[in-house]
Amino acid sequence: MSGGRTGARVSAWRPAVAGIAESFHAHFAEHAYPVHTHDTWALMILDDGCVDFGLDRHRHGAAGLGTVVLLPPGVPHDGRTVGARGFRKRVLYLEADVLPERLTGAAVDIPVHRDALLHHRIGQLHGALGDVRPEVEAGGGAGAGAGAGLAFEAESRLALVRERLLRHLRALPARDPGPPPGPLAEALRELLDSRIATGISMDEAAGLLHAHPTHLIRAFTRRYGIAPHAYLTGRRIDRARRLLLAGRRPAEVAASVGFYDQSHLNRHFTRHLRTTPARFAASWEGGRFLRDGAE
Repeated sequence: MSGGRTGARVSAWRPAVAGIAESFHAHFAEHAYPVHTHDTWALMILDDGCVDFGLDRHRHGAAGLGTVVLLPPGVPHDGRTVGARGFRKRVLYLEADVLPERLTGAAVDIPVHRDALLHHRIGQLHGALGDVRPEVEAGGGAGAGAGAGLAFEAESRLALVRERLLRHLRALPARDPGPPPGPLAEALRELLDSRIATGISMDEAAGLLHAHPTHLIRAFTRRYGIAPHAYLTGRRIDRARRLLLAGRRPAEVAASVGFYDQSHLNRHFTRHLRTTPARFAASWEGGRFLRDGAE
């Protein structure tokens, strides 16, 4: 995070998630971008304030929660704050092949989308990326095998975001509906159960099961009432509970069930059980339950 007397707070990283070149968060009290281009799609959500920008020699304004801005690769644009409050934004720079190049014209014509659901889904994607280590750190170490597992949620959410963007650009391709939801969902569940510790990418799962990623996600969710990434996390937490009660240390458990390290295990474990792995492991001592122990 950077700041200082510039009136700006900025953080950026490159998640180890296919299709995402950079995640960028910023709060600008006063700022004007010069005209520039990107070699990626810039997908922005506003969390507060207003912004004025020029795209291909036309001015646009974006304001209010629920506003999404999509800027295509290679098209000149600028941007500036509007009002004394400035603006807060979160931006995903998506690799050029995430959306078809032929949609550039449609994106130039309509760069601003007021879509609360799309805004929410992008926000969820940003949240998922917070659990994914930067790409430069993802190549090795005891938790390297957890990379695919932690990226699985982000890849799933990116697939849903991409689908909705295609709908906005009136370009959702027709496709074979694929296998019925029941058998397909069961096949994905078996695949996830076999990859609890090592994880799997959404692209690999879709390839193995011969189904489009979004169809795969929806089939699983309809069948079991839970998203695939949430199911996988729950299975990991269940396995962690057993290992902790068997006397294994939290740091050791984290790596063996598919998390990067103890801090990632702590975050998900606490979200599920409202207590840390260490406290859970100590929740039964000398024939008595500790106050904040688990069920």
